[in-house]
Amino acid sequence: MSGTDDKHRNGFFDALRARTVSTEVSQTVPRGLKIATAYAWRFLVLAAAIAVLVWIVIQLRLLIIPLLAAILITALVWPLFSWLLQRRLPRWLALILTLLLTIAVVVGLLWIAIWQITQDAASVRDRTVQGIAQFRDYLIEGPLHLTGGQIDDAVRQAFGILQEQAQLLLSGALAIGSTLGHVATGILLTLFILICTLADGGGIWRWTVRLFPVRARSAVDGAGRAGWRTVITYARTQLLVATIDAIGIGVGAALLGVPLAAPIGVLVFLGAFVPFVGAVLTGALAVFLALVYNGPWIALWMLVIVLGVQQLEGHVLQPLLMGSAVKVHPLAVVLAVAGGAMVAGIAGAVFAVPLAAFVNVVWLYLSRRGWEQPVDPGPDDLIWSTVPRRRRMTA
Repeated sequence: MSGTDDKHRNGFFDALRARTVSTEVSQTVPRGLKIATAYAWRFLVLAAAIAVLVWIVIQLRLLIIPLLAAILITALVWPLFSWLLQRRLPRWLALILTLLLTIAVVVGLLWIAIWQITQDAASVRDRTVQGIAQFRDYLIEGPLHLTGGQIDDAVRQAFGILQEQAQLLLSGALAIGSTLGHVATGILLTLFILICTLADGGGIWRWTVRLFPVRARSAVDGAGRAGWRTVITYARTQLLVATIDAIGIGVGAALLGVPLAAPIGVLVFLGAFVPFVGAVLTGALAVFLALVYNGPWIALWMLVIVLGVQQLEGHVLQPLLMGSAVKVHPLAVVLAVAGGAMVAGIAGAVFAVPLAAFVNVVWLYLSRRGWEQPVDPGPDDLIWSTVPRRRRMTA
């Protein structure tokens, strides 16, 4: 018995000494290092969770992209849809009219662009070839005195860089698909989800909220509604910004006699949905057409118009309208667009800003415990558009 007691006693003292040494070592570690390591392992766990989430999204890209596209389109057409509902039209009739008017606008813009392209394509092609030849002669005979080989090498390098960048964007992790069947399936799925969200957004949201624990439903409900209002505001604001960009650059091109002014305006309108980047690239196309078709002076004036529109967007529209809409700093918007493009190509660039705005508003709502001060949803709350008031907080 005494031997057993000695073993227990020695084990106890060994454990006590080890604990004392551990305590002494812990006391010698600086407090800042302790805090840093505590944040570090939590950050690693969070990064791993985000990596798993991104992997799941990539695997379900053929579903995620149409879902995000349908939600963004819903936010774009919601002002029209809600206006029709306020006129006391039946919901099914308002839905049909919204879809028909949206399709009519899109088809009309595409028809105008395609019509002008077919009318001016041959002339633009001939003038482009002629302009490129004149510019090449200027580089050879002008003050630069370049050789034909140097020009050809520079052109090949430029085309190589453009091809690499285009492949990077088109082959993003979240590309809808590489085949026509994938694209067609994505369009049909987007249309189906759009119809479902307009027809029964309240039912979809109530079902989603019920997936969470009862104690968390108020927070999820309030955060979702706050995020949705932000997405609607973003869509409205971006639509206004895109329209101003398209009118400014398109009308400027038409007044200067630049060919394909209508297609340029349509491209600027579509490209403006990628903040800061899309309108710049499409505006560069207008400057290029002016250079090869109208000469350097008209190209210079076209560049002035494009830069003026960009300055208006960057210093007035984006800070005043978009800043209040998405509640995200312009630097964060640029970084979100760049990161989205690197991760998911064109799709990532398009959806990066609304996703960042949604996450930002949801995070702020949850951190401030906004559900403890419930606010009645406004007319833009699609998720509660079919829910009676007495059921709103219990759904």
